[in-house]
Amino acid sequence: MNFKLHTAFPDDLEEAWNGLLAQSITHVPFLRFEYLQNWWQTRGGGEWSGDARLVIITAHEDDRLVGIAPLFHSQHEGKSALLFLGSIEISDYLDFIVEPGNLTVFIEGLLMFLKTNPDIPKWETLDLYNLLDSSPSLNQLQQSVTAMGWSATTTVTNHAPVINLPGDWEVYLASLDKKQRHELRRKIRRLEEAEVSSKWYIVEDENSLEEEIDQFLALMAQDPEKEAFLTEEMVIVMSGAIKTAFAQGYLQLSFLEIDGQKAAAYLNFDYDHHLWIYNSGLNRDFYSYSPGWVLLGYLLHWANENRRTNFDFMRGDEDYKYRFGAKDRFVHRVIISRQ
Repeated sequence: MNFKLHTAFPDDLEEAWNGLLAQSITHVPFLRFEYLQNWWQTRGGGEWSGDARLVIITAHEDDRLVGIAPLFHSQHEGKSALLFLGSIEISDYLDFIVEPGNLTVFIEGLLMFLKTNPDIPKWETLDLYNLLDSSPSLNQLQQSVTAMGWSATTTVTNHAPVINLPGDWEVYLASLDKKQRHELRRKIRRLEEAEVSSKWYIVEDENSLEEEIDQFLALMAQDPEKEAFLTEEMVIVMSGAIKTAFAQGYLQLSFLEIDGQKAAAYLNFDYDHHLWIYNSGLNRDFYSYSPGWVLLGYLLHWANENRRTNFDFMRGDEDYKYRFGAKDRFVHRVIISRQ
C-alpha cells in the first residue's frame, strides 16, 4: 500500500471515498465524504479550535483507493493528539474506512506512516473515539500497536441501543413487553381518536427544506439543554448535515402535526437499510398527546413495512429506547501512546 497525507479535503476522491465506505468494516453515514467535509467547516460546530489541522491519510494499491484514516490534529486533554474527524460529540460512530480483507495491512502501514512521516504534526496520542464494539479495528489496533512496542488502552464510553427489525409491524409489537405494547398502542389510538386533527409526514420537497429545518431547530430549542447546545456554529453544522443528507438521498426529517402545528420531529438518516435516529424536538404545548412516542411509533411502523433492518438509537442509554425493544451495544475509545 502507498500512503499519502492530505492537508485539505481531497475533492477528487469523493466518489471513490464513498464507494470504499460502502464496502468498509463500518458503514455509517458519519464517515461519508460530504458529512465529514461539512463537519470540518465549523470544526464540529465549534467543538474544536481553529488551530486544529487536517490529517487525512489515504492508501492506494496501484490507482485504487483501499484505505482512509480520516484524522485531524489538535490539543486534547493536555496532549498533542490525532483524532478521528467527527470526534467527539455529534458523530455517533467513527472508524477507519477500509475493506475487511485489507484491515491488517492498512493498520500496520498506517501506524508506521504516522511514526515516520515528517509532515504529520507532532503527536503524543492517537485518540480514537466512537468505535462500535462490532468494529474489527478494536482488536487489530491492539495487536498492531503491541507489535510496535507502543501501548493502547480501550474504554467503553457510551451505550448504543439498537432494534433489529423483523420487517413486520405486528411481529415487532409482539416482541415488546406486554405493558409497553399496550402503552404504545394506547397512545397512538388516543391521538388518532382525539377531537384534533393530526398527521405525520417525511420531508420530501426541496423547496420547503429550509423552512422545515428552521422549524425542526425551533422544536429542539424548546428543551433548555438542546437550546444551549444550539450555538450559532452548531446550527450551521447541523443545517449543513441535513442539507447534504437530503442532496444525497438519505435524509429522513419527519414531523407530527396536531391541529396544524408542529408537535414533534425526528431527524434521522435513512441509510444502508438502517434508520439512524439522530435527534428530535418536541412542542411542549402538546405533551398531553405524547407526540414524541406517537411519532416514534409511526416511524417504527414505517421502518418495518419498508424493510429497514435496524432502528439504531445510537449513543445514549435513555430508558425509552429499551422500552421500545432496543438491545445494548457499546461504543469505545482507544488511546494509543507512542514510545
